[in-house]
Amino acid sequence: MTSEVTLGISRIKLRNPWHLMSTGFGSGLFPWMPGTVGSLAAIPIWCLMTFLPWQLYSLVVMLAICLGIYACHKTAKDMGVHDHGCIVWDEFVGMWITLMALPVNDWRWVLAGFLLFRVLDIWKPWPIRWFDREVHGGVGIMIDDIIAGIVGAGLIYMLGHHWPLF
Repeated sequence: MTSEVTLGISRIKLRNPWHLMSTGFGSGLFPWMPGTVGSLAAIPIWCLMTFLPWQLYSLVVMLAICLGIYACHKTAKDMGVHDHGCIVWDEFVGMWITLMALPVNDWRWVLAGFLLFRVLDIWKPWPIRWFDREVHGGVGIMIDDIIAGIVGAGLIYMLGHHWPLF
């Protein structure tokens, strides 16, 4: 770990609401695979969100995107490191977008959505990779996971409605 990255983590203050949010309520501070841990940490909140009408669920996701752009930008700036691994709010939002398209609320579909989103987020096929490289700041931190979530939702929708797995 470079000293810049180590120094960046030392600048995280979970008392700061923007840091708390952008680190996924601290889940991004897990020392191994913080993006995966952040994606897992998004699932309990998603479970609560499933009780909302889809219109309100969508509004919550849009609000999470707007607040996330600012929170991730502010946290990255405070850390002095762009898109540090501990910033996982983008994974939260990407998971919530992917899981919007589940055909049924079943743990196997949740697992499929989780795995699909993680593969897209890690592999970053086009156009996800282009946005990851070309867009910077808070929007840049968020946009690749938003697109991965949209692609994941589309794939989950197609699987669930045209080729039911379960």
